[in-house]
Amino acid sequence: MSVRHSSFSGWSSAAAVSWRGLSQRFSFFIFTALALVLLILSRTQPAAITSLRTHTIDTLAPFLDAVARPMEAVENIGSLLRDTISLRANNQKLREENAHMIEWQNAVVSLEKENKELRALLNFKAEPNPSYVSARVIAETGGAYVRGLVVTAGKVDGVREGMAAMTGEGLIGRVVEVGDWSSRVLLISDLNSRIPVTLAETGDRAILAGDNSPQPKLLFMARDASASEGAHVVTSGHGGIFPPNLPIGVLQETTRGTITVVPTADLGRVSYVRLVDFDLRGGAFNSIESKMRAESKKK
Repeated sequence: MSVRHSSFSGWSSAAAVSWRGLSQRFSFFIFTALALVLLILSRTQPAAITSLRTHTIDTLAPFLDAVARPMEAVENIGSLLRDTISLRANNQKLREENAHMIEWQNAVVSLEKENKELRALLNFKAEPNPSYVSARVIAETGGAYVRGLVVTAGKVDGVREGMAAMTGEGLIGRVVEVGDWSSRVLLISDLNSRIPVTLAETGDRAILAGDNSPQPKLLFMARDASASEGAHVVTSGHGGIFPPNLPIGVLQETTRGTITVVPTADLGRVSYVRLVDFDLRGGAFNSIESKMRAESKKK
């Protein structure tokens, strides 16, 4: 009996191996034939194939949903772990930054106290806070001032001659004519513009002179000045036209040795300007000229 059982089990295992080998050998041809049959049926019986595909998807949908849920849960857990690790790292970084900020705050408080004591000791007169008016550019000017702008703010808005015209990037010019509802701004690139400037890195002084080109030039700079390309040009505060340290542009040396300045603001694309009153009377040259002419006429 045992001999028969062993022989039967051996025959069944051999049969299973043979069927497995046959299925592996002919599976490619079987699936190819099945694909061809489905392709032919999709051409000849599209409605039946569509119905079969719909029923198959409906039948497999619960199974696919059941398989997708654990995978989605694993993905959510992985995302939660990554977010937790990232939050811990950010929390540690914020703690370090907070500690640095506390140190800076203590230093600022100490410096502010020392500054007040020194100002009181020297009887220092603090500069008044500047006032400003924001205006929209409505036209570009011509005539005597080739590089200029017309803005929608005038005397009724508190605008006066000599006020600085600025954008978010830096100084672009100054107010030269004021009407009741509009004003004219002379750009730093205009031929009539002359501004005392200095190099922020070295302190070397010069005159920024416009020549009606997009990039004004530096004149009267000392020969031993260490003017390197990329240096920042700011107002020097001399002459009472502008206060010191207003950003203007950066140096650019041309092939001919001429030092030009690339303005930080795009002078050809100015839509809004801020007219700032620093309470400096040196820039109101038109009013000074008119007063001199009136006095000469009286004489």
